[in-house]
Amino acid sequence: MTPRPVRMQWDVRIPLRDGTRLSATLYLPAEKIEPAPCLLTLTPYTAQRIHPRASYFAAHGYPFLAVDARGRGNSEGIFRPYLQEAKDGHDIVEWIARQPFCNGRVAMFSGSYEGYDQWAVAKEFPSHLTTITPSVAAGLGIDFPMRNNIPYPYVMRWLLLTAGRTSQDRIFEDQNFWRDQYRVWFLSGRPFKELDSLIGNPSPIFQEWVSHPEQDSYWDTFLPTAAEYAKLNLPILSLTGSYDANQPGALHFYREHLRHASPTAVAKHYLVIGPWDHGGSLSPKPEFGGIKFGPAARVDVMRLHLDWYNWTLRDGPQPAFLQGSVAYYVTGAEKWRYADSLEAVTAQHQLLYLDSQGSASRALFSGSLGELAGKGAGDSYTYDPRDLSIAEVESGLEYPSPPTLLRPTFPNDSLIDQTLVYANEGKALFYHSSPFLRDTQITGFFKLTAWISINQPDTDFLVTVYELTPDGGSILLTSDLMRARYRESLRTPRLVQTEKPLRYDFDHFTFISRQLKKGSRLRLVIGPINSIYYQKNYNSGKRVADESMEDARAVTVTLFHDKTHPSVLHVPLGHPENDQR
Repeated sequence: MTPRPVRMQWDVRIPLRDGTRLSATLYLPAEKIEPAPCLLTLTPYTAQRIHPRASYFAAHGYPFLAVDARGRGNSEGIFRPYLQEAKDGHDIVEWIARQPFCNGRVAMFSGSYEGYDQWAVAKEFPSHLTTITPSVAAGLGIDFPMRNNIPYPYVMRWLLLTAGRTSQDRIFEDQNFWRDQYRVWFLSGRPFKELDSLIGNPSPIFQEWVSHPEQDSYWDTFLPTAAEYAKLNLPILSLTGSYDANQPGALHFYREHLRHASPTAVAKHYLVIGPWDHGGSLSPKPEFGGIKFGPAARVDVMRLHLDWYNWTLRDGPQPAFLQGSVAYYVTGAEKWRYADSLEAVTAQHQLLYLDSQGSASRALFSGSLGELAGKGAGDSYTYDPRDLSIAEVESGLEYPSPPTLLRPTFPNDSLIDQTLVYANEGKALFYHSSPFLRDTQITGFFKLTAWISINQPDTDFLVTVYELTPDGGSILLTSDLMRARYRESLRTPRLVQTEKPLRYDFDHFTFISRQLKKGSRLRLVIGPINSIYYQKNYNSGKRVADESMEDARAVTVTLFHDKTHPSVLHVPLGHPENDQR
């Protein structure tokens, strides 16, 4: 289809059921066309942000409406993040379907917050919603404003971006400003609940979120229920990236839909996982975090969406790119592979047992990851929340431009920088595998089962896995984090009341697909979360948001790896090339 000129109508008013009117920018093909399928983005970032993509789709024959969320931009009402989009979106879809330029078929587009609100609208079942394409969808209570019930101060940066009616993008994009704000809070020792006042933007929303520290009925209200997932029967295209901060949310929606949906609905849900960060899912880049990708990584994502809409809205051919229900990109091999399900991307898990010869506290003189159960005594580190030295290290790391929302594990958005690894020598535990004897594809989700004892009622753990290349380089593959009180459930806290070893299952690692070179090794690092980019746990056992430096308790963490307490890393091995579909 040849692109055509576009005409625009600004500030189109859309009435909602409660009388509130939202403002939309309408994009139409320049020449008069027959009523056509329409596309919609509902955004808190003001409609002008969608202009380039809205113009693209309108030029290809799809009327497009970029709508300011309630209370944002030129829309009436009061902005309540995430809570209002479900019913508002339902009304917008039904209003669009009645317009003379629309043939009754409506689809939604975009990602992040705008990916979340596609799921929120879909669970309201507007009769004219025909397909959704949620990219990097934020999962409330899953990965925003916290991951595994551990919040991060970035949330205040986002709340300021969406404060008032106009965009605060210049403030939001000032990485150094925000790094300094986090550093001041970290060094002050003040409770996390005071962060909004300290930054200068007292926020009822922030306080509301802080008052719900674990997954509960409050967070449940943002997400589809099992019955709603079961009822959904739309064609769905989900996109995320190996380095996407909202990958946990995007995959939560995907898994829950497939878990509850009918076979017919499951067959219409496609998943694409690229070598992308948060922004890269709609604008793929040739490299990220110091890793360069092959030409195949530069998928024309806009064309993929256009092909999807032509297929689902105009009964055209299936997009050629979608050769399987799941498409995933293997870095290192630099190619796309396909599977019938997310589970099917992993051929098997290799078990690597943790062990040491008495010390695992050094990056270069570490413990081991081997095929036999460990025999050595446990390894220990001590974490004192009063140790603030990491703030100086993190403050010295350079930031890229433009900014990306990467999970706080990598504060400088680098996959190859080892500064933080070496800064934690003596304060964390390190384990290395033997070199791989051949090129080995790792695809899927790591899992770590660890037997750990602590001598305080609570503490936080960060676990990271790296590839160490034969030339001495390091590539961060994936991470997981856990607050000890949530070791059994993210819904029910249980403080630690014994110094005996307890089993901790780290099973929320992010997805990774990479072909490791022959001679590469794996590095596993287990340590505390002590960073200006995370809420600080002072280990007292109180509600963490209320804790301050006065509550700080040093904790000794011992990791066991004997026959009675086998600590083991489950490594997801991908299918050999000759097994590729």
